[in-house]
Amino acid sequence: MTTHHDAPAGASTELWNHDLAPTTPAQRTWRWYHFAALWVGMVISIPAYMLAASLIEGGMSAWQAVLTVFLANLIVLVPMLLVGHAGTKYGIPYAVLARASFGTRGARLPAVMRAIVACGWYGIQTWFGGSMIYTLLGVLLGAPIGGENLPGLGINLGQLACFLGFWAIQMYFIVHGMESIRKLETYTAPLKIAICFLLLWWVYDKVGGFGPLLGQPSQFVPGGPKAGLFWSVFWPSLTAMIGYWATLALNIPDFTRFAKTQRDQVIGQTLGLPLPMGLLAALAVTVTSATIVLYGKALWDPVDVASRMTGVAVLVALIILLIDTASVNLAANLVGPAYDFSALSPRRISYRTGGYITAGIALAMMPWKILETTQNYIFIWLTGYSALLGPIAGIMIVDYYFVRKTRLDVDQLYNEAGSYSYKGGWNIAAIVAFAAGVLPNLPGFLNAALPNAFPDVGEAFKTIYTYAWFVGVVIAAIVYGLMMKGRTAPALGNVNKAANNYPT
Repeated sequence: MTTHHDAPAGASTELWNHDLAPTTPAQRTWRWYHFAALWVGMVISIPAYMLAASLIEGGMSAWQAVLTVFLANLIVLVPMLLVGHAGTKYGIPYAVLARASFGTRGARLPAVMRAIVACGWYGIQTWFGGSMIYTLLGVLLGAPIGGENLPGLGINLGQLACFLGFWAIQMYFIVHGMESIRKLETYTAPLKIAICFLLLWWVYDKVGGFGPLLGQPSQFVPGGPKAGLFWSVFWPSLTAMIGYWATLALNIPDFTRFAKTQRDQVIGQTLGLPLPMGLLAALAVTVTSATIVLYGKALWDPVDVASRMTGVAVLVALIILLIDTASVNLAANLVGPAYDFSALSPRRISYRTGGYITAGIALAMMPWKILETTQNYIFIWLTGYSALLGPIAGIMIVDYYFVRKTRLDVDQLYNEAGSYSYKGGWNIAAIVAFAAGVLPNLPGFLNAALPNAFPDVGEAFKTIYTYAWFVGVVIAAIVYGLMMKGRTAPALGNVNKAANNYPT
């Protein structure tokens, strides 16, 4: 078995470095509770809290919104567990696993797609963190800081300084690597759960109940403002909610490669994702419901709610939200792209350098622009990239389970002339299947993102786009499966020997 330090025979420096090498037994320290804590830590976050808001704005009742969020997470758990299996079995990250289906060179395509989306998310979460520091300083000083907006940026100097400040705080964890992120998640998860209960108690105490929102009917009931339109809102919303975790459904091997056993990753993820996500949505709805009574309007932004608390409560609430945002951001949006960028050129780019690149691109993307409207956030950003990432998930799952029956030759994944090099390092079947999965969603995306430039997109394409993730997964999976029929990779002889070294 390859130790952490020795490259396998025939490994190319263009495909192998210490960070991308299979994990050794000594590195496999994650038990089920680490995975559960990781997910609780990632779920309890400001964007996830605000997801339920977008659904209620769309006309759903409180319980319809909560159930939609729960269902989406139940669906996305399936690819999480399926793709995560390979990480635990072979100790390899997503960017290396993708070589089995896309080819040793072709795998750079899904790696870059996943990485760019994560950079956008990294920026969005960093912006949230910066906004909190900005709000906190405003509350402490008794007046808003920052003055006029800067030309070209659309934000003021105070906002920019807070954004850059929070960006700098997170650099500590990039420098100190994966283990520092695991510790942060494990220690902050219980704290986050406690805060949620505290928030519920605060609301109940203030309002003497849980507020009017919970009893409100949806706008889709007969005679309501959106009567009969439930499904036309439900499907795009479900797709967007799945899109929220679609990035992690791909790069989950980056975490499961550190699992002690398959059981640890399966139980940990199953306990940590769908239920906490549904409960968080319920909490968001309940707290927001109370804000209608307290402030006369629905406040969906927890930072806004926290800033209205008085005395030391503001300080405590915002500091906890800050820790929360940093822990979510590092786990969900830094680990994946750091490995992905490393896989582009392992000789030059380490995991840490990949982290620096991620943080740099996140700055350049000006995340506050993505968040200007719900339309931008849900239908352009979330649904748009789920259209890109769905096909990749479909291809990888079919390749791993149906083409290879979960058997991989690990050494060959690091060999440029090995059995996963296909033609010149590219597997044409994967590229064709990817294109086939993305193309049907393109007209709908262009219409959502640039309605003035593409006004005449047919209704059929708009409808397809509302199911973007599902359409991409299914089409790409079928096309790839058909093109790879009877074409299993050769050199499966030493696979079982390699697999025996890994936990099942």
